[in-house]
Amino acid sequence: MRSYFKNKRILVTGGMGFLGTNVVNKLLQKGVNRDNIIIPRSSDYDLRNATNVKKVVKNIDVIIHLAAKVGGIGFNKEHPAEMFYDNLIMGIELMHQAYLAHVQKFVAVGTICCYPKYTKVPFKEENLWDGYPEETNAPYGLAKKMLLVQSQAYRQQYGFNAIFLLPVNLYGCGDNFNPDSSHVIPALVKKFFDAKTKGLAKVDVWGTGRATREFLYVEDAAKAIIMATEKYNKPAPINIGAGFEISIKELAYTIAKIIGYKGKIVWDTTKPDGQPRRMLDTAKAQKEFGFKATTSFAEGLRKTITYYEKEFIS
Repeated sequence: MRSYFKNKRILVTGGMGFLGTNVVNKLLQKGVNRDNIIIPRSSDYDLRNATNVKKVVKNIDVIIHLAAKVGGIGFNKEHPAEMFYDNLIMGIELMHQAYLAHVQKFVAVGTICCYPKYTKVPFKEENLWDGYPEETNAPYGLAKKMLLVQSQAYRQQYGFNAIFLLPVNLYGCGDNFNPDSSHVIPALVKKFFDAKTKGLAKVDVWGTGRATREFLYVEDAAKAIIMATEKYNKPAPINIGAGFEISIKELAYTIAKIIGYKGKIVWDTTKPDGQPRRMLDTAKAQKEFGFKATTSFAEGLRKTITYYEKEFIS
């Protein structure tokens, strides 16, 4: 196997999660031996604890840091302190201990929530420091953003090879459909299937529907992370996205139509929209390591809905 990953031991935090399982699958497709992919279980290793982190980074060549506490707007509003502390401490400890353990490369996966609330569309990496993030997810976004600061500082002072990726909202098969913590696509899929099954005349959806979002199919995101791990070694952050936007209103009606829900959609304007618009400029990812999303939104959405129906309805 002529590959960057040949004979390397790779630590994938969050490797059992939604994105993590896809990243691990891509590594296996690259020919990486399963024994060389290390996945620390949260039940065994609390990565907020320095002693635990020292253990998991020992004899590791590459770290892909995916582990995070995540959730939708409601979850972020209810748990801001946890979102800040857990994500910040995990990342800081991992990167610091990785440097001390002479890990060859650290891939920090951030979030589009790092961007300012009002950012010119499409979001360019240069806009990252132009303002404060959207309030409902600022603690999470800022915690992740500090990993960019840390990665650049450690590169400058220690020559440590850490990179920082900024993926847009992910979706796909295996997503989290728990209404207490899910993001918008799985939340809407569950809502409309539940309403259809129960014969409900209406479905309430948060916000005005005017906010826009960009979505990247999870397999494409995993592919981008692997490509960046292999080929990108610079301090500047890199956007990972599909390069389009859709309003929440259009998204809701599209999902309802695919599922076959024929009732009314009611917009609960007492609930927040979150960030007004989101869409990334993805030119740098294509230029630096050749990534371009290949799964159309229509295809990815149908795959996700089919997955949910098979796993939770059939």
